[in-house]
Amino acid sequence: MNFVLLIACIGMIAGSFILLSLSPMTFTDAVFVRLIDKPKSLRDEINEATRRKKQSYLRRQIAETQVILKATGREKSFPRLCALSLAFFAAGASIAIVLGNFILVPVMAVGLMLLPFWYIRLNQSHYRKDIAAELETALSIITTSYLRNEDILTAVGENLNYLNPPVMAVFKTFLTRVKLVNPDVEAALHDLKDQIDNAVFREWCDALIACRHDRSLKTTLIPIVTKLSDMRVVNGELENMVFEPRKEFIIMQLLVVGNIPILYFLNQDWYHTLMHTVMGQFVLTVCAAVIFVSTAAVIKLTQPIEYRR
Repeated sequence: MNFVLLIACIGMIAGSFILLSLSPMTFTDAVFVRLIDKPKSLRDEINEATRRKKQSYLRRQIAETQVILKATGREKSFPRLCALSLAFFAAGASIAIVLGNFILVPVMAVGLMLLPFWYIRLNQSHYRKDIAAELETALSIITTSYLRNEDILTAVGENLNYLNPPVMAVFKTFLTRVKLVNPDVEAALHDLKDQIDNAVFREWCDALIACRHDRSLKTTLIPIVTKLSDMRVVNGELENMVFEPRKEFIIMQLLVVGNIPILYFLNQDWYHTLMHTVMGQFVLTVCAAVIFVSTAAVIKLTQPIEYRR
């Protein structure tokens, strides 16, 4: 019966979209813009600016996802991500309704809605690792050339063909700007350090700017580049340390979810108590909430370490 009512509800929603000539993407944009740009009082804005009051978890996830997509050059995919998140929201609520567990509806809906944003955060860690690895190679060879000829344009130019995207595009833009647009190297270096979100890279650019006023400071470049190697080693050790706990966490989640269908074959009475009584439904809701909360915590705690000044 619940399944029939759910199909009828989906049909009513689809009919409403057709009658109002409203596309799903337009509706999704309106919902998430409302969440992001919700009107706030002046006190709330001051408290958030001074970090006395944190943003809600959902708004923080949306804002962080936008930053990640912009940094990776995929900001145009944000509307599709929001639409996917809304679809997951509906799917989570539908699963709980079909199971006849109305206590589970908000937990499943919100938990599944956050899955696309968590996926982007996981991809961000791999992207940052790749950027750090490419920066380690690029800054090392450019620094070696710069120590030899003391000219950053020559150092970048003679090593440009050995670089890989996206670092190559950043340095290529730097060369083009200085040679064809504005010969002010110092201003170009100031703009260069904002092109890649990496603290060591920004420190390296600041050291290059300082070297233009005092050539003796060029000896500070090698220790700065070495920080990237140190962070790679530390992250490698961290990855080995968290591999086993992460694997055990995934296995425990599969066991918790897998016990429900297994219980159906082992003991019908226990299965009926779990699925069709208020106490059993409450237990399922608590288990689902713990799974989603622990997943968010694991994603946060297993992010790669980054150097901060």
